[in-house]
Amino acid sequence: MFSTGRSTLKKLSSFVLTHHLQLVYSYVNNKEVAEDLTQDIFVKCYKSLHTYKGKSNVKTWLWRIAINHCKDYIKSWYNKKVIVTEDESTYIGIQKESVEQTVIQNAEDRRLASAVMNLPIKYREVIYLFYYEELPIKDIAMVIEVKENTIKTRLKRAKELLKKGLEE
Repeated sequence: MFSTGRSTLKKLSSFVLTHHLQLVYSYVNNKEVAEDLTQDIFVKCYKSLHTYKGKSNVKTWLWRIAINHCKDYIKSWYNKKVIVTEDESTYIGIQKESVEQTVIQNAEDRRLASAVMNLPIKYREVIYLFYYEELPIKDIAMVIEVKENTIKTRLKRAKELLKKGLEE
C-alpha cells in the first residue's frame, strides 16, 4: 500500500513526531518518556507500513498504533517500576503578548493542563484527540475502537469533570 522511500519516511516522521508527542505525554505525564515512546511509535509505524490495508484513513491507523503503544507501556513492568513526575505545563506554548496577559494566560494554561492530566485516561485521550488534534468524533471512535456515542458521552463527562475541577 505504501512505498518505503524517502518521501514516505519524511511524511511519516513529520506526522508522528509532531502530532503524537502531545498524545503520548497525556498518557505518561513525563517529557523524556513521552519523547522516547514517540520515537518508538515512529519506528513501529514505519515497520508496519506494509500491513496497512486501507480500511480506514491512514492517520486513524497511525493514531491507533500510538494509543496501543501507550497502553502497552502503561501496563508494562518498566512503567510500574519507574515513577517520575514532571510539571504538566511542559508542552504549553507561550503567546507573545503583554507581560500581564502572558502571566495570566500561563496560569490559566497550567490550571487547565493540570485539570486535563488529572482526568482518567479514557477522558484525557478523547479531550486530546477532539480539541487538540481536531479529529471528528467518527475518527476518534475508530482510533479508540468504541462507538461514536461512547465518544460523545466521554467528551461530555470529561467536560463536566474539567468544569468541576476548575471551579475548585
